[in-house]
Amino acid sequence: MRNLSRPGAAGVVLLALLSLSGTARATPGGPGVTGRTIARTTVGDRDHVLREITIPPGQGTGWHYHDGALYGRVRQGTLSHFLATCVSDGVYPEGSSLQEPPGIGHVHIGRNRGSTDVVLEVLYVLPHGAPFSQDAPDPGCGAE
Repeated sequence: MRNLSRPGAAGVVLLALLSLSGTARATPGGPGVTGRTIARTTVGDRDHVLREITIPPGQGTGWHYHDGALYGRVRQGTLSHFLATCVSDGVYPEGSSLQEPPGIGHVHIGRNRGSTDVVLEVLYVLPHGAPFSQDAPDPGCGAE
């Protein structure tokens, strides 16, 4: 994940998606993680999906990657993020913006090492019909 270089543009996209909001539904993530779809639209061959992800204390997303780019904001808590190279690539406190690039070369895990829920607002920009994430094997980092 990287800090967004254009948080204003991401905010405009997030606001546009909020105006298209439909029925929200809960979708389970990794162990103890929940996701709620806030808005969804398709533009050309890309799905733009705004979701709220909650990670309870001591839990994580599981090792995974995405078929498209993700843009997020930490609304609550602190997210610890690790790459499959077993290196932390960031600790993101409340108010931080972050980005995840697409592809199997960008396997990662998000962890909540704090004592309160981590709540993320995430915009997925995926190929039409792609899942939110693809599972990946644990690289043996001990970050699971």
